[in-house]
Amino acid sequence: MLILHGSHGFAEEYVRLARDLARSGVVAVAACWFEGGVGSGARFVKSLPCPDAPPIILAGNPAAQERVGALVAAVRALPGVRPDRVALLGHSRGGGAALAYALGAGGVRALVLNSTGYPPEVVARAPDVAAPILLLHGTRDDPADGGSALTAVDRARAFEAALRAAGKEVDATYFEAGHNDVFASAAQYDATVRRVSAFLRQQLIP
Repeated sequence: MLILHGSHGFAEEYVRLARDLARSGVVAVAACWFEGGVGSGARFVKSLPCPDAPPIILAGNPAAQERVGALVAAVRALPGVRPDRVALLGHSRGGGAALAYALGAGGVRALVLNSTGYPPEVVARAPDVAAPILLLHGTRDDPADGGSALTAVDRARAFEAALRAAGKEVDATYFEAGHNDVFASAAQYDATVRRVSAFLRQQLIP
């Protein structure tokens, strides 16, 4: 599983998440896909510098898909990785990049989207999604804690509904929480790790 961080940038919390998910029997890799970070969500994480990384970019930019593609190729080449069983987990902007890559290049086995934004044009492409999706979202997602109008819970529910209407494989968990509470609440973090681990065992390990 390749983990893509949100707008606040690469951080210790993503490395911890990779380590905890690895206990479910998968190779988990937290990657820095852009340098630095922006937004109020920075206060929820302990940033890790990656000065050699390229600058921040919009998730839907074709260059972002190229970056994710390069990281996916690197993960597929790691020892012990089955190239046909690679999943993506993205938080916020990272979720948008993961979804854009899956819709464009395809070839990933599963997607985990946490606190991701779902603009109308992405919701409209729900029938094009090929990979099973685990959708995690906070019901109180708000710009004040790093979210945006596109990450409001009604946008996530609209995307879930569009996936179900298209007959896609989707599971969703909604937390009574904000945009970055997965990093602020130990209970939510533990629940997220359990939920994602179960999803990975189902989608990657059989």
